Amino acid sequence: MVPLVMIRDSLKDLPVLEVPTDYTIRTFRPGDECEWERIVACSFETPRSFNQIMREDPSFDPERVFFALKDGVPVATAAAWYHPLWGGQYGYLHFVGVEPAYQGNRLGYLLSLAALHRFAAEGRTMAALETEYFRIPAIKTYLRLGFRPQLSGDSRGTWRRLSLRYGLNVDLNESSWIDQFTDQQ
Repeated sequence: MVPLVMIRDSLKDLPVLEVPTDYTIRTFRPGDECEWERIVACSFETPRSFNQIMREDPSFDPERVFFALKDGVPVATAAAWYHPLWGGQYGYLHFVGVEPAYQGNRLGYLLSLAALHRFAAEGRTMAALETEYFRIPAIKTYLRLGFRPQLSGDSRGTWRRLSLRYGLNVDLNESSWIDQFTDQQ
């Protein structure tokens, strides 16, 4: 399955990060590996190893892995990653996951926004992410955060179907960043 790519062209004018009073946000601490694995397993319905996916990646920095906590317990996560494929100006939004019992509380939005602020603090000017076509709530969140779909041959039809079926505000006529990126290679 080919992932859908979304880009946020600028990290200027990011919304203020306002954390609801019943939640707190913090970054990774030693011992959070199991919490991350638990959240990701129930969010993506597939167990994943924190050490293999996150810690062993050269981009790992504890300050790039965010958690939303409810009553002191992590219930959502997102990572402000770097992926060399995108180049130094891009931050890569990675593994945004929310426990099912807490979905619908805008925690994915909150942690994604925290990651965007982290990118800006690192001097990155744009952000990228990859998602799957069936993650409609996540796609709607990314659109609210200012990400836009990158239209390529295979994904253009998928975006068209998603836009029609779910009423997504997607410009299906814009040129594809992916096409522009590949032309420069």
